[in-house]
Amino acid sequence: MSLSLDGLVSGLKTTEVIKAMMDVHAIPRTLLKAKMDDKNVVATQLRTLNSALQNLATLAEKASSPDGLARFTTSSSSTTVTVATRTGAAPLSADIVVDKVAKNHTIVSAASNGWPVDPPVITLENSKGERRQIEVDGTSMQQVAQAINDAGFGVVATAVPAGRDANGNPQQRLQLRAADPGEACQFRAYRGDIAAVTAGSATDLATETGAAVIAVGSDAQLRLWAGTSAEQVLTSTSNTFTDLFEGVDVTVSAVSADPVTIGVTIDTAARTKASGEFIAAIKDILTRIDNGSKSTVPAAPGGKTTLGVFTGDSTVRALRTAIADAVQHPVDGVSPSSIGISTDMYGVLSFDEEKFAEALAKDPNAVTGLFSDVAARVQDTAKIYSDKYDGMLTSRITGQEDEVKGLGEQMERWDVRLAQRKSSLERTYAQLEVMLSKLQSQSSYLSSQIASLSGSSSGSSK
Repeated sequence: MSLSLDGLVSGLKTTEVIKAMMDVHAIPRTLLKAKMDDKNVVATQLRTLNSALQNLATLAEKASSPDGLARFTTSSSSTTVTVATRTGAAPLSADIVVDKVAKNHTIVSAASNGWPVDPPVITLENSKGERRQIEVDGTSMQQVAQAINDAGFGVVATAVPAGRDANGNPQQRLQLRAADPGEACQFRAYRGDIAAVTAGSATDLATETGAAVIAVGSDAQLRLWAGTSAEQVLTSTSNTFTDLFEGVDVTVSAVSADPVTIGVTIDTAARTKASGEFIAAIKDILTRIDNGSKSTVPAAPGGKTTLGVFTGDSTVRALRTAIADAVQHPVDGVSPSSIGISTDMYGVLSFDEEKFAEALAKDPNAVTGLFSDVAARVQDTAKIYSDKYDGMLTSRITGQEDEVKGLGEQMERWDVRLAQRKSSLERTYAQLEVMLSKLQSQSSYLSSQIASLSGSSSGSSK
């Protein structure tokens, strides 16, 4: 703890004097702080640029795939049939007839006040002949349903209110429904254990008076080219026919007596939009680099020139050149400008949607191939610079962060030295005030002694 005697004796503004001296001593530390702030700004901008580059690499990877520009419009002449496209889809038109839709096997038991046998035992049998015996702790329909659900045999049970009996007691039914649709998911439910089922003495729930089979588990079925010699029958355990045509899924929800026409067509507008968005992402990075590399020169002589955050950064400059080359260089002698991707004399990237759409309409395969190759080059460039382990831009960021860390350590050492220097100055000036106070006291004492001696001499002479 330092003692401050701010000018009590000397009249000096000690605190201000010490502050002024400390400001001079702190100049190296201030310069370090300014340098660290500048490098922090650069590191932040580099990280932002790297994130944008990584996103571009992801977009480029998708765009460079064979289906990178695949955009289709689907159609169906019936609301009961829907069409969806996936990887590998191609334009098509076809007629289908839906003969059956897939159903979940469902049975409902007769109404009762509870399970008639205590303790309840129920046996489920699937279409393969496999059986599962379920014993229930309780006779209520809710307890039976819960036990069936807990068994995990592919059957979902629900207790359903069924009014009251002649005596006014509430009744319930047990609904049993296959968890999945399809013929293979048909099942039976018996009152009794496996031994009783094997012996033929167990009661089939669906055959009891008042019970019913609500739906028989069945596969969906449709026909292609119905009524011709090429007619083909297809089935599905669900109502979705996956890859009915390559990359095309068809989902049905009702039987159709008449053929339903389904179609897949190329969506040129969507393809053009997707291509434009990819080029816009590239342009955004190039613009970011250009703006960060600009230097502002003062109009008046003697003014301060402001450098851009990327000015003089060879890594960023090389990145800009590499991306521009990847986009604008020809592919097998064909220039990307032929499909609307071009760069002007100032290096500004642009995308002509109309020209791209026209080229796509004339030769979609050629346009798709050229665009895919350009995207692949962009992807390779982006990965070289943004790879999280050995990317060139990543290494540049790491180097910048190391410099910031080193400057921070230097500042910490300066903080210690400055604190020590301040304490030393405070002690020195405090001691000065004390010494001046002592000297002032001694001076007052001597003055009083001299004055008393002078008074004694004057009295003796009389």
